[in-house]
Amino acid sequence: MNDDWLRTFAAELHHRRVAADAARHVVAEAATHLRDSGGDPWAVFGPPQQYAGAIVESIGTAPGPRPGPVRLHARGITKRYGRQTVLRDATLTVRAGQIAAVVGANGCGKSTFLRICAGLISPDAGEVTVSGRLGYCPQAGGTADFLLADEHFVLVGAGQGVARGPARRAGRAAARQLGWEAGGNVQARHLSGGTRQKLNLTMSTLSEPDVLLLDEPYQGFDQGTYVNFWDQLSRLRDAGTAIVVVTHLLNQLDRVDTVLDLTPAQPAGWTAGGRP
Repeated sequence: MNDDWLRTFAAELHHRRVAADAARHVVAEAATHLRDSGGDPWAVFGPPQQYAGAIVESIGTAPGPRPGPVRLHARGITKRYGRQTVLRDATLTVRAGQIAAVVGANGCGKSTFLRICAGLISPDAGEVTVSGRLGYCPQAGGTADFLLADEHFVLVGAGQGVARGPARRAGRAAARQLGWEAGGNVQARHLSGGTRQKLNLTMSTLSEPDVLLLDEPYQGFDQGTYVNFWDQLSRLRDAGTAIVVVTHLLNQLDRVDTVLDLTPAQPAGWTAGGRP
């Protein structure tokens, strides 16, 4: 239990950009205290995320890399289906080395916005400019039922001119960062929902994209994989990737650099129930 708590605590300090030397010292200090006292870390320190927040308030964070050039610029995006307007004048700019979160109520057009940014559907108004290679992870789908994980990696690699062996190795290494050993002879249709989503996410990063679009990619993840997921996003951001992630988990917004809220504004004088 102590090891799991300490790993989560260390990951949280990394996510919150505490300087590496300071983070190692704090984690070692917590481990020593737990070993000497024999206490339960949840009773002694509380939830690791909460304790990491207290540490950040106490010692601050390391200065992060300065954002780079604009990689994605979506301006005035409007989309209608029949008489229904699902997006109205949505605008977002994301630079290299930034994570942007797209949030909002169900049905407000988050996935539609991401699909427009990916070039899968066209807006009725507005434009999207992407600079560099683009990776996209859908909320569902994206895998082929009768292919093995390695065969998915080979297909993605072929599109980048990468040979079969290196493509397999790169895919397995990326999957391992999510706590998944991707080798084996299991077709995608026999994988659990969470594991298929790991496969989706792994494929989206294999081309080393400059812009990475993620539509609630953590569906079906357990807590450990969820921590690994945000750790992977932090590494990609630090490497200069521009990331856009659709999420409904508002408690994670301290991990991102900018937020686009697509919840429609209510007319003045109206309540949430729709009446004055």
